[in-house]
Amino acid sequence: MKIAKLLGMAAAVSMVTGSLYAGTSKMDFAKTYEKECQGCHGPIHQGGVGSDLRPKALKKKNAQMLADTILNGREGTAMPSWKHMFSRDDAAGMVDWLMNWKNTVELKLSLDEVKKTWKKLADRDALYKKYPKPVDVKDVKDIVFATERDASLVDFIDGTTGKVLSRHKAGFAVHVTVTNKRMPRYAYSISRSGRLTMFDLNAPGQPAIASVQVGQESRGLAVSPDGKYVMAGDYNPGGAVLCDAKTLEPLKVYPTSSVIDPDGNIGPSRVAYIADTPYAPYFSFALKDAGHVYIVDYSKPDFPIVGDIPNIGKILHDAFENEGVDYGRFVYVASQGSDLMGVIDLKTKKLAAKIYTGPGTKPHPGQGSSWHNDKYGQLNATNSMNVGNVVIWNMNNEVVANVPTAGGGLFVGTSKDTPYIWSDCVLGGPANYNKVYLINKQTLKTDRIIEVGKKKGHLIDAHTGKILQTWDATQYQTVKGKEKASKLSKEKLVTYTPKKGKKVKHPVQPRLLHAEPANHGKWTFISEWTTGRIGIYDAKTGKFIKYIYNMTTPTFTYSVEHRQEIPGA
Repeated sequence: MKIAKLLGMAAAVSMVTGSLYAGTSKMDFAKTYEKECQGCHGPIHQGGVGSDLRPKALKKKNAQMLADTILNGREGTAMPSWKHMFSRDDAAGMVDWLMNWKNTVELKLSLDEVKKTWKKLADRDALYKKYPKPVDVKDVKDIVFATERDASLVDFIDGTTGKVLSRHKAGFAVHVTVTNKRMPRYAYSISRSGRLTMFDLNAPGQPAIASVQVGQESRGLAVSPDGKYVMAGDYNPGGAVLCDAKTLEPLKVYPTSSVIDPDGNIGPSRVAYIADTPYAPYFSFALKDAGHVYIVDYSKPDFPIVGDIPNIGKILHDAFENEGVDYGRFVYVASQGSDLMGVIDLKTKKLAAKIYTGPGTKPHPGQGSSWHNDKYGQLNATNSMNVGNVVIWNMNNEVVANVPTAGGGLFVGTSKDTPYIWSDCVLGGPANYNKVYLINKQTLKTDRIIEVGKKKGHLIDAHTGKILQTWDATQYQTVKGKEKASKLSKEKLVTYTPKKGKKVKHPVQPRLLHAEPANHGKWTFISEWTTGRIGIYDAKTGKFIKYIYNMTTPTFTYSVEHRQEIPGA
């Protein structure tokens, strides 16, 4: 049976199950869970960033208290308040649905079934010959990717002007977009709904040229430095899929439906991060629930697993690699269930160290940060989800600083062109999730804070509290684009307009996340999830420059050049 049919069956069963417990609520609990809750609590409710929500784990819990948690959130954790979209009846209904949920369909990864979903959307060879140079920009490395989460779009933006070049339907909540390091005209995106898409950045409108459904829910993505292979990771069905980077033809699957977890139990595991490295012909990826990291050698026949590093910790998640000496040799992987960063040595294929980030911190490095410090040498950093804290360590795996921020964050990033590492506070609650901290890479102290209010934005000197800059942060209604057929690809594009809509009468608190540097080094892009725009800031000073408007819940931005230089990103 095709994956698409299996997914349809899963959705149908879920919807039927959901309707049994609706009570006075009209909410579709299965769809709401899939869209809003699944990312943290897992596709089969097994937990991760969030708690285990399977009936066995909930049976001793008080239903009213669980409903209160949905409505009010849980302070000091990644669990937000859902009052803005759940009524009391909705919350009670969701708890009832969770307590009676049954895992009626569990998918297993199959190469044959994945191959059946592989589609050619445009003639790659014809586009290659017709457009030897980029049409919409001077250099494809000037292109920045942006995700419009709830609109299921991936956008391509000219990183030198902020102009939106094109918007593509690429599956719900595109999670990662990466480029082919050997052939940067090709880019790839993976959505949480399991769709892997390949784009040609040279051609006008950056057309999609191939796609494949690698699973029901996916996260990680990486391209081999030799430009030959792309690998995607699945949450459900658990496993990883290796594809030809020129065509997206699926070549091999690595199922993780039956592995041993840190407690000795056998069961399925999601695949979290996937990373390539310039250090060796390897992909590495984390078995989120099993606490292992696998290493795949793509230079050998049949692409074997050549390393299996166990006992890293519970609930593995994001990872990044070191810069400097032995560039890409070490992989720093977050264990959110054990509050540590595991250090994988790709040379020895062993666990080199465990860096503890503090009780209840739940490290989340996102793209991570690695830079040279005059005192300590090469340093590395991760954000913490549950507390406002950026943890910094050296190449001896010793923590040298804990930098406080206003609240839990998801991303901490930098580049060679900025004196700062940029840390968001996106999980810090409405009073604090409108801030981004700019931490000096030499002093390891916060120098500046970007704070965007409902009507005004401020750049603040963190040492004196002095406001260094004020700008107009007036919010405008989103002007939605229309769908149109692509002239070069079998896809429908969504138009974009820079025209401002009407002023919003009741503005919301901006929610800032994912600071990403542009390739030219002058700008940093920061997404505003709740306001439908992306802010552009001066990379050296933090000063506001301008907004890109008319987006639906923008979450992540990715820079082609930055991804060229940061291995495994």
